[in-house]
Formats: sequence, structure tokens, C-alpha cells
Amino acid sequence: MKDSSEIALALERGEAKEVARLVQTALDSGVEAKQVLDDGLIAGMAVGGGQFRRHEIFLPNVLMAAKAMYAGLDLLTPLLQAGDDPHRGTAVIGTVRGDLHDIGKNLVGIMLRGAGFQVIDLGNDVSSETFVAKAQEHGAKVIGMSALLTTTMPGMAEVVELLKAKGLSGKIRTVIGGAPVSKEFAEEIGADAYAFDGVSAVDRVSDLMEMDG
Repeated sequence: MKDSSEIALALERGEAKEVARLVQTALDSGVEAKQVLDDGLIAGMAVGGGQFRRHEIFLPNVLMAAKAMYAGLDLLTPLLQAGDDPHRGTAVIGTVRGDLHDIGKNLVGIMLRGAGFQVIDLGNDVSSETFVAKAQEHGAKVIGMSALLTTTMPGMAEVVELLKAKGLSGKIRTVIGGAPVSKEFAEEIGADAYAFDGVSAVDRVSDLMEMDG
């Protein structure tokens, strides 16, 4: 759809005002909020995420794209959360201790809510103890962790180890992601799943929710 491709291109360029204008135009013309999210904002961020991983663009470009994404999300979020779909389960998400980046984590949160999950967003710089305590408090079956810095990735391993120590492995499962994170690292630390972008994060959380705990 033309509107969605224009939104994606404007997002890639970091044009926040243009993204907001195009999103509103699409909504006014009757396009569903979920389609605008999937085909416009998510598609644009996916392109940028791939370019960042390949070192074709750098963090300032990602931050500009994220600002543009939020301009669109401000219009879409109330519509995406207004549905009466039953919750498919609860996930606790956050950026690990020492890491203040939350672009990818915020997008994953929006996408999970749009997919019918209840999301407890703990923000950034979250300790392993807080991840586990909040998951228990809210009856979450999944903890989602993000990191953008290699120096903070060990925080993910701390959460996995704490779940083991408390006898919660298999009852509360873990999915990790972020630019420096890999499937190999997830396997190394014993995380249950790895997500390389927002779409795969929703898929992985869906899979983990359906597993017997």
C-alpha cells in the first residue's frame, strides 16, 4: 500500500513530522492501525535495524528513526490498545542493568500489546532481581531482555542464573535481543529464545507462552 511505503521511507530518513502526517492521513483514509504499524513503522525500522547491524548506518541515524517512529506510535498506540482481545499471557520486558537504551524494547512492547499480550515494561537499567521479582509478582511466563551494549550483556546471564537458583526455570522463560546479541550468545547463557527484531520477538514470546511450564 502506497501510504505504508511512504511512512516506512520517511521513518528511515528520520522525518518525524512527515511520519506523523502520513500516519494520520492513512488513519483518516480508513487504514487499520495494525496495518499502519506493520507495513509502515515496523517495516521502516526493520530496514534501519538491518543497516545498523551491517554498519551501514550508525547510532545517531537509529535515534532519528526512533524519534520518527515514536511520532507515529503516539497516534497508533491508543488505537492498538483499545481492542478487546483477551490477553494471551503476560510478559515482563526491560533493558538490562547498566544499559539506558530502550528503542528496540519500546517497539517490542507496542508489538506485543498489539498481538494481545499483557506487557509489564520495567524500563531500562533493570537489575536481575527486579526482572525476576516482577515476573513473579505479575504471574508472567516470559521475561524479555534487551541490550545495546556488549558490556551490559552479562546482565542477561544473571537473570537466567537467578531463575535457576529460585527453581523457576521452565516456569518463567527468557527471550533476549538487541544489536550485539546473537543466537549463539542466547544458547551460551541458557536463555530460552533469541529474537533479532520486533517481529521475531512476538513470534518467540508466542512460542514460549504456549510451552508447558
